Amino acid sequence: MRIACLGGGPAGLYFAISMKLRDPAHEIDLFERNRADDTFGWGVVFSDQTLENLMANDPVSGETIADDFAHWDDIDVHIRGECVRSSGHGFIGIGRKRLLAILQERARELGVNLHFEQEASADLDDWSGYDLVIAADGANSRIRTRYEKHFAVDIDTRKNKFFWFGTHKVFDAFTFAFEQTEAGWVWAHAYRFDDNLSTFIVEMEPETWAGLGLDAMSQDDAIALCEKLFAKYLDGHALMSNAAHLPGPEAWLTFRRIICDRWHYKNLILLGDAAHTAHFSVGSGTKLALEDAIKLAEVLNRAEQPLKDALLEYKEERNLEVLKLQNSARNSTEWFETLDRYLDFEPIQFAYSLLTRSQRVSHENLRLRDRGWLEDVERWFYARANGGGTNEPAPPIFAPFKLREMALDNRIVVSPMAMYSAEQGMPNDFHLVHYGARALGGAGLVYTEMTCVSADGRITPGCTGIWTDEQRDAWKPIVDFVHAKSDAKFCLQLGHSGPKGSTKVGWEGYDVPLDAGNWPLIAPSDIAWSPANQTPRPMTRDDMDEVREQFVAAVQRGLEAGFDMIELHAAHGYLLSSFITPLHNKRDDEYGGSLENRLRFPLEVFAAMRAAWPAEKPMSVRISANDWMGDLGVTPEEAVEIARAFAEAGADLIDVSAGQTWADCKPIYGRMFQTPFADKIRNEARLTTMAVGNIYETDHANSILAAGRADLVALARPHLIDPAWTLRAAAQHGYHGANVPPPYIGGQQQLERNLERAAEMEAALRA
Repeated sequence: MRIACLGGGPAGLYFAISMKLRDPAHEIDLFERNRADDTFGWGVVFSDQTLENLMANDPVSGETIADDFAHWDDIDVHIRGECVRSSGHGFIGIGRKRLLAILQERARELGVNLHFEQEASADLDDWSGYDLVIAADGANSRIRTRYEKHFAVDIDTRKNKFFWFGTHKVFDAFTFAFEQTEAGWVWAHAYRFDDNLSTFIVEMEPETWAGLGLDAMSQDDAIALCEKLFAKYLDGHALMSNAAHLPGPEAWLTFRRIICDRWHYKNLILLGDAAHTAHFSVGSGTKLALEDAIKLAEVLNRAEQPLKDALLEYKEERNLEVLKLQNSARNSTEWFETLDRYLDFEPIQFAYSLLTRSQRVSHENLRLRDRGWLEDVERWFYARANGGGTNEPAPPIFAPFKLREMALDNRIVVSPMAMYSAEQGMPNDFHLVHYGARALGGAGLVYTEMTCVSADGRITPGCTGIWTDEQRDAWKPIVDFVHAKSDAKFCLQLGHSGPKGSTKVGWEGYDVPLDAGNWPLIAPSDIAWSPANQTPRPMTRDDMDEVREQFVAAVQRGLEAGFDMIELHAAHGYLLSSFITPLHNKRDDEYGGSLENRLRFPLEVFAAMRAAWPAEKPMSVRISANDWMGDLGVTPEEAVEIARAFAEAGADLIDVSAGQTWADCKPIYGRMFQTPFADKIRNEARLTTMAVGNIYETDHANSILAAGRADLVALARPHLIDPAWTLRAAAQHGYHGANVPPPYIGGQQQLERNLERAAEMEAALRA
C-alpha cells in the first residue's frame, strides 16, 4: 500500500516502522510540520508492559530505547512541610526528543520517507494518490477537525492550568510537590528522564492562576515566579520552556479529553492522540499511541481480512484499552481538580489518596510495592480509629467506628436489599435465617431491607413492613437473635414506595405492575414511573401529615423491637426521593420548584423521626446523589446540599447511592461507581458517609476507607452469596481480631490455613 502518515510524533513514526517491518513493500510518506529536532514535551513515562510490547514488535528500536531509559522506584509526596516516600513503583522514562530521534533513525533504516517542515493538508482530496491516510497529528489534529462530524468527536476541556517545563535538577523519585500561595495551592509533577534532565509540570486551578497574575504575565516572569514558588525543590536550577514562541498566558495549557466514536472515515484513519487522549497525570498518552500503532499495523497486514473488518477490529480492541485508561485518567484528573477536598488530610493519608486516585493502584497493590509503608498507613488508620497507638497493622475494614453511642466492631455493612419474602408485611423464618446468618458472618452493621411504613407504601406484596404491632413483634426475635449471637448492630431502614409501588416481586420483573390486586399510589405529582405503571395521585397536605405520622409510628415500633439505628430511605425514586428529584416533583407550591422547597417535606419527615428516636441512637439517610440525567435531575453538586440539609436535621450518616429515580436514566456503571459521590459529600461537606455500589473485594473496601473516600462500606450482592464475607476477609488477611462465633472457630482457622496455602502455591508458580 501507499500510505501518507500525517504527523511525525511517536504515533506516526512507530506506525510507519511497524508497517515496514511487516511488509517492506509498503510505500510510506510521513509529513511533519516542524523540524526533525523540534519537540514540545520533555520526558515520556512508560510501564514495563509497554517496553515488552515494543521489544516484541521491533527488538532493534526497543533495545535502543531501553538502553536510554531512566529508572526509578520511589514516589515522594511533599505537603505542608513533610515528605512522604513510598517505594516499589517501578517507573521508566526517556526524553521525548531522544525517543523521536531513535524512531526517526529506525524509520529511515526501514525506508520510510520522512518529510519535515511540511504542513499537511487537511483536505482528504489532496491525498487522492494514497491508499490510506493516517491522522497521527495529535490532539489538535487538523484533518480530524475538518471531518469531525464523521468521527463523532467528543471533547471535554478540563479546568486546571498547567505548564510543561524542563529542568536540570535531577529528581531521584517521582515527585509531587504541593505549595500554598496567597492565591491558592500550586503543585508540581516532577520526574527525571535522563542523567541531567527532569520534567517539571506546574499545575493549579484557574482561579489560582488568575490570582497570581499569570493570566497577564510574560513567559519569563511566569518562569521566575514558578522558580520562586518551588525553589526548595529545584536547588537553584532553572526551569526551561520549549514553548518560547508563545505569549506567556498562552504557554499555560488546559487538558482536552478526546473521545471518538468512530476511528476511520473513507481511507482516513485516526491514530494516537488524534483518536483519544489521556491526562498527563497518569502518564500514558505515548503508551496508548505506540500500542495503537502496533495494532493498526497488525490488522492492515492481514491479506485475507477485508479492510473494513480490520479497521473495526482495530477500533474495538484498542478502544477497550483506551476507555479503561481514560476512566483511570478521569479519576486522576478529578482528584487534582478537587484538591481542596483532601488538603486537610494528614500527610500520610493525603499521600495514600494521591497514590490510589486513579483506582489503578489499590490497597493490596501498594502492599506488593511497599509492604512496610502500607503497614504504616494501616497502623495510622487503626490508631486514629480507636484513639490510641497500635503495633500491629490491621486492614482498614477492621478498624472500629462509632455513631453517637453505637460502637461498630468494623467498617463493613450488609447493605439493605429487598428480599420480597414477606407476607402482608410480616417478616418470617426466612428473615430470621437471612439476617441472622449475615450478622454471624462478621459485618459490623446489618441493614434490613426497605421496611414499609404502610400497606400502600410497599413496593411489592413481598416487602416487609412495620406498620402494625404484630409486625413489630415478628421483628423482635430477629433483632434479639442478632444481638444475642453476634456483635453486629442492626439498622432498620424505613421507606415508602410512592410512585414505584404496587409491583411484582423482583424475580418476576422489576417495576412491573401487578396483574391484579393493585393498591393506589401517591407521589408529589401525577407522574407515573413508566407508561406501564399506575399514575399516582398528587399528595395533599393531609396526605403528608398522614405519611409523616406513619414514619414516626414505624420509628417507635423499631425502638420497641430493639433496633440500634434507623435509616430513612430517600433514594431510588421512592416517595421521599420523588419529592427531591425535579424529574418527578412538578409541584408549584412550597414543596416544589427550588431544591429548598423539594426538600421541605422529606426534611419534615426526618425531623419528626429524629424527635421520636432516642438522642443517643444514630440515624442515617439514603440519598440518590446523581439522577444520571444531567441538569434535568439531581446532580452531584446538589447532592452535597441535600446531604448537608439532612445532617443539619440530625442525620449522623449519609448513605450515598445514586440513580433509580427515573426510568430512562443513563448511569455510568463500573466497580465502585458510586464511591465518588460518597467522597464528594464526605470531603466537601465534611460529613460522615457510607459508600455503596459494585464494591465486592476487600481491596475495594480497604482502598476506599484508607483514602478517606467514605467512613463505612456497604456491600450488597457479595453478602447475598456469602453471608460470612467479613470473616472470609479476616481469614484472607490473617486478621485475628474479628469476632468469630464460637461454633465456627474451627472453620475459620481452616479457611485461614487453606487461603495461606493457596497464596503460597500461587507465589511459587509466579516465581
